[in-house]
Parts: sequence; C-alpha cells; structure tokens
Amino acid sequence: MEEIPYDEKRNAKVASPATSLDDEKKSLGDVENVKEVNNSDDSLATAGAWLTVHEQMRRRSYLVIGDDDDPAYNVLPQIVREICDFDDDPTMPVLTFRFFVISAIFTALGAWLTQMGFFRTTYIPYSIYFVQIASLYVGRFMARVLPSKRVGYGRFSFELNPGEFSIKEHVAVVLAANTGATNNLGDYVLAPLQVFYNEPMNGWLAILFMWSAVFIGFSYASFARVFLIENPSIPFPLTLQQAAVFKAMRSSVIGDSSTARRQMRVFWSTIIIFFCWQFLPEYAFPFTSSLALLCWFSKNPTTQFLGSGLGGAGILNITLDWSNIGSTMIYYPYWAQLNYVAACIITAWILIPIGFTKGIWGSDIYPIQTQTLYLRNGSVYPTQELLINGGDLNEVLFDEIGPPMMSAQLRWQYFFSYVAYIGSFVSCMLFQGPQLWSVFRQQWKSGRVYNDKLTQLARVYPQVPLWWNLVLFGVSAAVLIVLTATGVLYMPIYMLFIGLAIGGLIVLPMGFIYAVSGYQMQVGYFNELFYGYAIDAGGTRHPIGSLSYRVISGQCWYEAQSMLSDMKLGHFFHIPPRATLMAQVWGIIVGVPVNYATILWVCNTKGGILTGAITDPNRQWTGQTVISLYNQSISFALIGPRRLFDDPVYTPMLYGFLIGAVVPFILYGLHRLRPKWRFDLWSVPIFGDRCEHFWGNISNSFFVWFILGTLNHMYFKRYRYNFWKKYAYLWGAAADTGYNFNMLIIFIAFSAVKTISMPNWWGNNAVSVERCARFFDCCDLAYHVDIGFYVPEGSLHMQ
Repeated sequence: MEEIPYDEKRNAKVASPATSLDDEKKSLGDVENVKEVNNSDDSLATAGAWLTVHEQMRRRSYLVIGDDDDPAYNVLPQIVREICDFDDDPTMPVLTFRFFVISAIFTALGAWLTQMGFFRTTYIPYSIYFVQIASLYVGRFMARVLPSKRVGYGRFSFELNPGEFSIKEHVAVVLAANTGATNNLGDYVLAPLQVFYNEPMNGWLAILFMWSAVFIGFSYASFARVFLIENPSIPFPLTLQQAAVFKAMRSSVIGDSSTARRQMRVFWSTIIIFFCWQFLPEYAFPFTSSLALLCWFSKNPTTQFLGSGLGGAGILNITLDWSNIGSTMIYYPYWAQLNYVAACIITAWILIPIGFTKGIWGSDIYPIQTQTLYLRNGSVYPTQELLINGGDLNEVLFDEIGPPMMSAQLRWQYFFSYVAYIGSFVSCMLFQGPQLWSVFRQQWKSGRVYNDKLTQLARVYPQVPLWWNLVLFGVSAAVLIVLTATGVLYMPIYMLFIGLAIGGLIVLPMGFIYAVSGYQMQVGYFNELFYGYAIDAGGTRHPIGSLSYRVISGQCWYEAQSMLSDMKLGHFFHIPPRATLMAQVWGIIVGVPVNYATILWVCNTKGGILTGAITDPNRQWTGQTVISLYNQSISFALIGPRRLFDDPVYTPMLYGFLIGAVVPFILYGLHRLRPKWRFDLWSVPIFGDRCEHFWGNISNSFFVWFILGTLNHMYFKRYRYNFWKKYAYLWGAAADTGYNFNMLIIFIAFSAVKTISMPNWWGNNAVSVERCARFFDCCDLAYHVDIGFYVPEGSLHMQ
C-alpha cells in the first residue's frame, strides 16, 4: 500500500470501520478499528458507537502521545504512539561499564541455552524478557553499590558508575543479548563434521567462520535501514512486544503508575504459573503435552495415527505444553495467522492422511513421516558408502542403486519451499515495489525520506558511517575467502561470492515480510538446490560444502533480520545508531565462542542421540537437524539435483518456482479489481513457507495456537482493546519467560550432570505418552520415528 504524503495526511479523512483483518494491516498504513477504548481508570467508551481509534484519540488525546494534526505524529501507528516516549536526553549514557558486564553475563547464558535447542525438536528460545527483567534489577543494584569514580587513563578512561541505570543502558543490554544469545548457523557445518565425518574443525577457525558470517549480515542490514527502520508505518510486531514490556516494567519500578504496577503483578504471576505448570508436560506428566482425542474414542490403528500429535497427523489434538504454542499467536497479525493455519491444515490434516491411508505418492513403500532417504525397494539408502576419496561420488555404486527416494512429505516440502522463495520476491515487487522504489529515489536525491517524530529524534545523533559497514564487510569477507581457499569450508571460492550476493539480495523482500508480520522466512531448501546446480561449474562435491554455502547465504539473511529488529527497538528508544551497532557487535563477540563450546559439549556427550542409536520418548531430544542436514547435503551436493531430477518422481518439485511466480500476479490482479476483498492479505510466502514444515515428530502445535490466536485478536483486541494493549504482550512475554526458566531448571536438575528419567506411570506411558500405541502395529509404515526432522533455520532467534 502506498504511503500517503505528509502534506496530504493532515487533511486525510478518518477511515471507516474495517474488518478485523484490516485491523491487522495497520503496520502497512491502515487505521486499526476497535469497538472499545477505555482509560485504565475511567471508562471512555462511547456507548453504542463504533468509533475508529483515530476518532477516539481525537476525543481523548491524552491516550496517545502527540497531536493528531501534526504530521510528525499522525504517520505513526497508534500502538507506537502509546508505547513510545518522545522525550529524549542525548546526554544519557548508553555503553557503560555496567552495560558490558551485564550484557556479557546474559548473552553467554542465552547463547548456551539456545544453542542446545538446535538439537531439540521444539523449544521456545531463551527469552529476551528474562533478560529485560533481570538486567533492570542487576543494573539498578550496580548503580547503588559501585563507587562513583573514573577508571583508566586519558581517553581510555571511563566512569565506573555514571549514575542511575538509564533506559538506554537497559535497552542496549537487550540489544546485545538479542544478537548474541542465539544459536549460530555455523552449527550446520560443525555438528555434521564431528558427528558423521569425525573431522571437527579447528576451534579458532570455527569461531572466525561463525563471526564472519554474522558480521556480513550486519552490514547488509544497515543498507536496508531506510526502507524498514525509518519507515514509520512498519513497527515490527515482536519489537513492539519488547517495547511494551520495557514501558510497563520501568514504569512500575521507577515511576509511580498504578496501572504499570498492576501490569507487572500480572507479568510476575504468569511467569510463576507457567514455570510451575511446565514441569508437568516436560517431565512429570507428559500425557498433557498431547491430548489425542481420536485415540481415546477409537482403537483403530489408522484413526490413532490421524489423532496422534507425536508422530501422527495430530487431527483435533490438543496440547497443553507451552513449547508447542508460544507467544507468536499474540504478536503475529491475524491475517498472517490465517495464512499460517491454512497451510498447516492442508499439509498435516489433509495431505498426510491421504498419503497414509491411500498409500499414494510412494507412501506404501516409504514412510510418509520421515526425512530419511531410501532405495526403491524401501531399504535405507547407503549414504556413507556413496562418499569416497574425501568428497567424490561413488559412481559405480550410484549407477547400481540410483538416486535416493524421499517420502511424499519431504517432496512437497521442497515444492512449497520453492513456492515461498520465489513468491516472496514477486509479492514484494507487486505489492510493495512502487513504495520501495519511491523511497530509494528520495533517498538517492535528498538523503531524507521520512520526517516522523522518531526519525527527527534519531537525526540528532551521528549516523553509522558507510565506511564502518564496508570495513565490517571487507574483513569478514576476507576471513571467509581464506577459509574457503584453504579447503576448510569444502566449497569452491566462486560459490562463496555467489552466496554473499544472494544473501544480500534477499534481505529486503524477506525482511519486509518479517517487519510487517513477525514471520521469518526460511531459505535453506533453495540454497541447497542452487548450490547443487552451481557446483557443476567445478569444484569438490563434498556434502559439507553445501552446508557451508547455506550458512553463508542464510546466516547473512537471518542476522540481517535480527539486526533490523534490534535497530527498530533502538529507534523506538532513541538509542544512537552507532551505539546500537556497537552493542550488537559486542553481543556476537561474546555469544559465538559460547555457541562453539556448546556444540562441542553436545556432540561429545549425546552422540547416541545424534546418530539415532538412542530415541527420546517425548521426541524432544532427537538430534533431528544434524541428520536431516546430512541427508540433504548428500542428495543435493554429492549426488546433485541434475541426477536427482532425472527421476520423474522429482519433476513436480520444480514447478514450485512457477507457482510462486504466477500466483502473486493473480492475487495482485484480483486485489486491483476488488480491493475491499483484501486479496493482498493472501500471503504466498507465508503460506508456502508454512507448508514446508515437517510434521514427523510433533503435529499438535497449531490447533490450540490458532484457537488462542483467534481469541486474542477477534475478541480481546477487537472488543477489549484497552485491556489487550495493557496485558496481551506482557502475558505472552511472561509465559515464554516462565517456560524458559522451567527448561533451565529441568536441565540443571535432571540432565546437566546425571540424567534422571521420570518413572513410568499412567501419565508417562512407556510405549506412548499420549496413549496412541495401537498404530505402532498397523504396519511397518504406520509409524516411523524419524530423527531427520528439519528444524526451521529461523528458530535461531530469540523471542
């Protein structure tokens, strides 16, 4: 949607009440409509009247900050004006001694916990809200006890205690943790190298490799800043949730707001409740993690497969495990949730049951719920025997056995991933292309595109010089060139340059999707396909080369979107752009070595799980991603897509590119003909990307999620808006925090030193915790415990 010019917005008419789907598009310029706007203490709702928020704000201007007739304010979404503070003190300290100490502690802790999640089936990453809460109290404590004196000499000196722990210090700590307290995609290379090839990478080289891919993503994000950060109509949903927690927390601790104190009571109560509850599904009473209703009413093996959420289709399955739900149903816009759940229903509740019950798409030979590779007769594909001479294909054996056979679900995963990848570019070009082009032209001519209040405040500070980004990119690229040229990454040098180029190309279109919906696109399947074709130009076909390429081209995008989200948070709180960049660099410097140490520890202590010799009954600790990556690299690097697609069974997969290119044009044409029908809300990238999800281990994660999301958006947000804006983001953040704290305690108490398993009882059945054991015996293909489940790369970032 095109942005209304500033001189026209002053006279623009207030939008009429729209549908609840329109409400969710507010980040793209629409005015959100609700049926109730109350003050926390006095009811301000007009009985019987449906007023837009804009109209309500004109009548009760003290509910939002700024004058509605001021173009510097009225271009900002209502929720941003309610959350943000537009008073700024440029002298407030940011990168203090306290910042470096506090951020290092919480970043290291998060990097350790989140990196372990790489080896789990589902998990909610290390909660940034825990960092927000704890760092505030630690910072205020340090402000009280540290002496007020200057340490060091001359220009290398600093104030040990510059006074009150400021909001900017607080946000900077979170920026560092947001960036560094994650898992690093370098695990895509390091874990398979150690597990399957017994060739662990040198520690220093591994850390340099992980650092370099991240820092290149930083430089890419800086070039997209003007399109996504300074644009006032793009608030970043997850960033808004973080900002809401900041406001409530600091108001309750530092200010004198009764509303903020009530908010924090709800926040802390929710943390305690979810912390206590998660001991049941995660350890003591796993039956609650998957309430398979169909299994309770039928002993038929097929029906039990359809109802099982742990290995089956998960139809009408209810989960009470927060790790399967998460707070995304609060901050994902409802139009994105509809695309999301439609894809889940089609794949998990329609395609899987058809393939399983009818035996079509080869499902009578290969299990439909697997990413393992097979021979045509159904035997496991001999992947290790195909690799000879350290990276060559055993041509004799390949001619004998042919290409590997994939399950039907894996094949349509690839198909939909290609739909989503090309669809993201085409959709962005059609729906946002004119606006992005206009921004680019204005930036090129005058260097100033937006003039909203937040941008005005940001211009007070020196911007990040272009040469900073060039140096960051140049040094990182030089490290990767050396690692590639010396064979450490097992890929030819020309693929490095192609990977860097593609990584930069996808930042803007996919970053836009993330900025308006909170949904992170995956790019791994396309990257491995592209690598498989491109490597025909020459160079080793060692499978690790494919994974190295995925890290470089993928890590650039994932880190760029994470940095963009953090830059938006800094934008909301008036953090100097240079301080934002330095905080993020510091977070990565601390986090990556911890990532590497965690990978080594897991690979050395959980080797049985990573190789598939040991199976976790809850399907959580499966080492699924490592084996999945190994199989994918064999298929698309060692064997290659040309050999693979010679088999007619794989030909339909490539039509995904055609579908992804054509469907956005159809939707765009329909939207131009019938704009009120909102065809622009039908997101080909989000739909295709979610269809790519593999349901082989856990398929109960979206039913309850969507029910709660509908309740959140269609009732609370629409009819109880004032209640929603005060408590929704806080409640979701608290639930994630309680869950994460519970996982930390369970790990320390029952897994860190000695594994202590929960004794089997009625709620922890030894055969099937959800009591769907009958479908084990249906046939060999009825149930397949697959450790090759693919975990979305986007899960590396914190919530």
